[in-house]
Amino acid sequence: MRLVIVGNGVAGITTARFVAERDPSVEITVYSDERYPYYPRPRLVELLAGQVLPENMAFYPDEWYTKRRIRTVLGCRVLEIRPEVHEILLDDGRAVPYDRLVLAVGAQAAVPPIIGSDLPGVYTLRSMRDALALCDKVRETKQAIILGGGLLGLDTAGALRTHGIAVCVVELLPRLLPRQLDVEGASLLQRIIEDKGIQILVGDSCTAIEGQGVAERVRLKSGRVIEAQMVVISAGVRPDLELASRAGLRCGRGIIVDERLRTSMPDIYAVGDVAEYNQRVWGIIPAALAQARVAAAQIVKDSATIYQDIVPSTTLKVAGIDLISVGEIHPEDGQHLDLRYVDATAGVYKKLVMRGAYAVGAIVLGDKADVRSAAQIVERRMDVSSYLNELFSQGFNLASLLRADAARERAKSS
Repeated sequence: MRLVIVGNGVAGITTARFVAERDPSVEITVYSDERYPYYPRPRLVELLAGQVLPENMAFYPDEWYTKRRIRTVLGCRVLEIRPEVHEILLDDGRAVPYDRLVLAVGAQAAVPPIIGSDLPGVYTLRSMRDALALCDKVRETKQAIILGGGLLGLDTAGALRTHGIAVCVVELLPRLLPRQLDVEGASLLQRIIEDKGIQILVGDSCTAIEGQGVAERVRLKSGRVIEAQMVVISAGVRPDLELASRAGLRCGRGIIVDERLRTSMPDIYAVGDVAEYNQRVWGIIPAALAQARVAAAQIVKDSATIYQDIVPSTTLKVAGIDLISVGEIHPEDGQHLDLRYVDATAGVYKKLVMRGAYAVGAIVLGDKADVRSAAQIVERRMDVSSYLNELFSQGFNLASLLRADAARERAKSS
């Protein structure tokens, strides 16, 4: 079987890995217009901060691909999919046949229609090329403005601050990370970030980027004007639908797939940031990994493995601050109880959203020890009703709750 994968991000390479492990006889070829082997996109911020060199960004060594007989063709753009004859057309004119095709083309940085957004000195951060361009610009930058206070915008601000650059983050919404944090958590996060020397402006937006042939200042809706030599637009991403749309695949916000990650065309699958399942495009790594596993199973004829939507979870460092947001953190049914713990001095905020005996959502900010435990409590649907009075008491941590639950399960089975 000839398997062609378009895109060498986490979804594409993980699909290749799972197929290779389950059926070594499959001929796997991965095509990417990037010139770099697979690297985790979150590490682009580390590259910008000077914490890793470009040559050390690759996630797997060359031998890893050789051992699994995964062939990668880098710096090669796929121009067209021809579903009726089961082949793709490359930018060098070659037509490549496939038996199964996986589209893992990901997403592109979204750039709002801002006057001056095409000026030199205006950047996005989505690829290695973007990160290297920003690294070059850092040397001549004293003031940078980040348009967008989402996860990537805040991480980018933190990375630029390590170079001694004055950084201002402008966020349209009235608080930071509204999808991941509630009002109280967002307020604490903003204070912690501002204590690191990063200016945060919420409830404002950019109307124009101005300058004589190069970005020199940003004009905000509030009327404020901020001088800057670098502007980074961090306004989210949009799935790359160009190939799929021209090939006639059914698309909405992403390429529409079913529970087996199949598209509307025979023998074509879509995974990762470009895939839309059940009217959702998650755009997060856990979803990409889960979808890659299912698509690989289908390709090796394991039709019993189907995709189920994940519990939404974000675990990362925001500007160097540990954060997890998992499950229902903004329930609207009124059938829930919120448990909170705040230590503003230590920069710690914890919240569990309870529905009956179960935690259905959690936020942990600034406490590395409880980040992983909070996710497990929600994802396992643990009964925590007997711990309600001590969940956030002095000296109690969520990891101890997991250990107690494991001991209880062992006692039941013995």
